[in-house]
Amino acid sequence: MFKFEIIKKSMTSRARRGKLHTSHGIVETPNFIPCGTQGTVKAMTPLQLKEIGTQIILANTYHLYLRPGIELIKKAGGLHKMMNWDGPLLTDSGGFQVFSLLDIRDVSEEGVEFSSHVDGSKHLLTPEKVVEAELAFGSDIMMPLDECPGYPCSKKEAEDAVKRTARWAKRAKKAWEKAPGNSELFGIVQGSTFKDLRERSAEFDHRNRFQRLRYRRT
Repeated sequence: MFKFEIIKKSMTSRARRGKLHTSHGIVETPNFIPCGTQGTVKAMTPLQLKEIGTQIILANTYHLYLRPGIELIKKAGGLHKMMNWDGPLLTDSGGFQVFSLLDIRDVSEEGVEFSSHVDGSKHLLTPEKVVEAELAFGSDIMMPLDECPGYPCSKKEAEDAVKRTARWAKRAKKAWEKAPGNSELFGIVQGSTFKDLRERSAEFDHRNRFQRLRYRRT
């Protein structure tokens, strides 16, 4: 089970420093996370990343789902082995592609149907399929499928995205709770630039306890 350890708190604000204990090592927070979208950080080897003090890498479920695909990653022994990286891994859900691939996708309550930017083939990503993929990858930290609105957007559009993200998160949590393993499912905060919507989204994540993390103060 993961553990989050608070090691320092500001006397004048709510800022804090901590250590996130995962099954593949410790991540200090706050943290700069290099982006290895397709399973590799461009122009750098895993050894070089270790040498500069990298503690965790981010990869993207949407891109890995298309190439090299879930089955090939499983045959390789999981994403850690495929990447030759023994530290913690965080996988984004592909929710950002809901925004960035605006012209080749359709969003519905079921999920996101999109045309592959690689070969044009049709795919449907649902909250459950995203969790299934991330579990197959062996991610330490998984993000659930979310709807990321563009900027600028109306408050109605942002509120609709907050509500759908919450509904999808509940479905993702159900799928995650059925699966054994050491992966953690973290909630995502939406709400665009509207403070009340972002607070509502954050409160939803907190209230529904998306992490099985144990907290300890030192």
